[in-house]
Amino acid sequence: MASLLNIEEPPRPAPKGFALFALGFRPFYLLASIFAALSIPLWALQFGGHLAHPYLTGPVWHAHEMLFGFTLAVIVGFLFTAGRNWTNLPTPAGGPLVALAALWIAARVLVLTPYAWAAAAANVAFPLAAAAALAVPFFKARNKRNYFFVGLLILMACAAGFVHLSQLGIVPMPAWPALQAALDVVLFILVVMGGRVIPMFTNNGVPGTNATKQPVVEKAALGSVIAVLVADVLGLTGVPLAILAWLAAVAHARRLSLWRPWKTVRVPLVWVLHAAYAWVPMHLLLRGLAELGLVVPSLATHALTVGAAGGLIIGMMTRTARGHTGRPLLADRYETACYLLVLMAALVRVGVPLLMPALTVAAVLGSAALWSAAFGLYAIRYWPVLSRPRIDGRPG
Repeated sequence: MASLLNIEEPPRPAPKGFALFALGFRPFYLLASIFAALSIPLWALQFGGHLAHPYLTGPVWHAHEMLFGFTLAVIVGFLFTAGRNWTNLPTPAGGPLVALAALWIAARVLVLTPYAWAAAAANVAFPLAAAAALAVPFFKARNKRNYFFVGLLILMACAAGFVHLSQLGIVPMPAWPALQAALDVVLFILVVMGGRVIPMFTNNGVPGTNATKQPVVEKAALGSVIAVLVADVLGLTGVPLAILAWLAAVAHARRLSLWRPWKTVRVPLVWVLHAAYAWVPMHLLLRGLAELGLVVPSLATHALTVGAAGGLIIGMMTRTARGHTGRPLLADRYETACYLLVLMAALVRVGVPLLMPALTVAAVLGSAALWSAAFGLYAIRYWPVLSRPRIDGRPG
């Protein structure tokens, strides 16, 4: 077992040149990992009362930046990369990709300043620009199967706009409904992409696993998440929403069981995706309990954001970065450490407050340290991978 957790690729000559803007995953994976490592300690300082921000503050800043900063950057980087494969047409690279990365950085900086309208404009413009950049190859190639990703990015822009209008006092409503809708959109993206890639990666990476999909389960899993999103947009609460969430939890638990996660424990590059996906039904279970007042809502939120999103993101950022730079699809001890740190962060952030509420502050600080260590290690480890050309000499 130990040898499987310490797989080292054979030494290769380091590729020369600078390729950070050759394909979408490169700058956005690096920016997202650096931001994830730095922003969570800032939030921990805010949570402890040691730091104040002049515009977005407290939980609103934290939720906004994890959704529209970190998570959205990874989604855009992944979609730009996958979109090129889906359509055989170019997605942003070079100058246009530099401009999009600069817009993302500007949005992250502006929310820390008093320039509220500029922050709002930048945070709405980024997902709209990404949607437009994806729409061009999708529509040219008539890639109808993936048109909905353009719509989802537009929904994220609308949610970001609502949050800022609420903070500016233009909309006399709290920001949370828009943040919850954005969380639901992220959940839908995760379960769509998880359903596409996890069974495939499982069967490729662990021969004989026979991960399968059943049409009825697929429709129930995706449809139930859409139902939860619609319910949140319509303001449905209480028992009806709890029942919807629990039905969705059952569908996703069944979906995961069909992928045979217990057969993947010897392959870190695969088991991390299964372990992360297990947080989806956990999120939905806790969401239902929160609607009945049995647990605090933040536990459900962090089961999704730290456990499901964080785990799937770290797993996909390592796998796709390796695959698209010509490296072997094997996780070494550094990557396995990243996986374990993120999953431990989720367990601490959700499990400790659930079982021992008096230790919530300690759990938040401990989880923040684990999360920052995971993504900081990724940024250090993958800076040369993401910034240099492919080792096999191919473009991208």
